[in-house]
Amino acid sequence: MKEVNLKNRPAPSPSPHPSPLTPHQAALVIFAKAPIPGEVKTRLCPPLTPDEAATLHGSFVLDMLERTTLAVAKLQLPFDRYLACAPSSELVFFKIMEERQSVRLLDQIGEDLGQRMHHASVDLFAKGYKQVIIVGTDVPTLPLSVYQDALAILGRSDLALGPALDGGYYLIGLKRPAEQLFTGVPWSTDQVLAVTQQKAKTLGLTVELTTAWRDVDTIADLQSLIAECQEDNKKPKQGRTFSVRTAGALQLLATRLKTR
Repeated sequence: MKEVNLKNRPAPSPSPHPSPLTPHQAALVIFAKAPIPGEVKTRLCPPLTPDEAATLHGSFVLDMLERTTLAVAKLQLPFDRYLACAPSSELVFFKIMEERQSVRLLDQIGEDLGQRMHHASVDLFAKGYKQVIIVGTDVPTLPLSVYQDALAILGRSDLALGPALDGGYYLIGLKRPAEQLFTGVPWSTDQVLAVTQQKAKTLGLTVELTTAWRDVDTIADLQSLIAECQEDNKKPKQGRTFSVRTAGALQLLATRLKTR
């Protein structure tokens, strides 16, 4: 595993859109499952094997940790980063992430995704954070600027949502707990974003959207990501978005999928 090394880099230039928050007033929570074969990315199996799906998922988790580290440093974002872990933060995988990626661990608590996100937000607001942003691990190439945009949205609106191309959302940003946003939502369907927006309207919450992005749930999503990675590999190394680790995994999967 390769850590993002921020030593000996020139100091980042000031952000063109600085957050009004001071450091440690916002929490960025990455929701992640442990890369256990048969428990993650099951919609990719088959044609992927459970081991291949778990390996890819683990690489995505690392991508999100590394890229959020970079976003905080490069854009001077006021985030404390958390990793919300399932099934348990005591698993060795998460303990390694805590040590090597300098991220704080939380357990995901609740019967469904909505309950787990609500519980995490309540916990973090109780710690004194002014804003809480939750993001998934299925968007390994998400532009760093999206996190800055979400903070800016929360400076003028009640809710920030990152729309996924499949009708869900990959990111949600809050300024206060709102349990109703997470109850009665048809998770894992193409109605998640629309239902959440309607719930926000009913609650009188103002909503703005960040950049729409593809998350990786289906084989079609994976094929699109492979094509994107192949284009990315044509760029100079310093200008590439994909990590060497994930690019290698996708290249191997592309080769294997040709024979399945």
